[in-house]
Amino acid sequence: MNRKNYKVGKNQKIEDVLNQMKKEGYTPIRRMEKPVFIERDNGEVVVDHQEITFVGQRTD
Repeated sequence: MNRKNYKVGKNQKIEDVLNQMKKEGYTPIRRMEKPVFIERDNGEVVVDHQEITFVGQRTD
């Protein structure tokens, strides 16, 4: 397996994910952000948070 995806949790720091990637022997080659929407009671749609995913490539 040459590449692996790492998703940043809602209450997780980006730095923690990058350290985990380094520890497992991967280096980030791509960062993707996707908005996560919620619908409020009045029907209004708003962005709740950003979903961040890193693609890591094996360093060795």
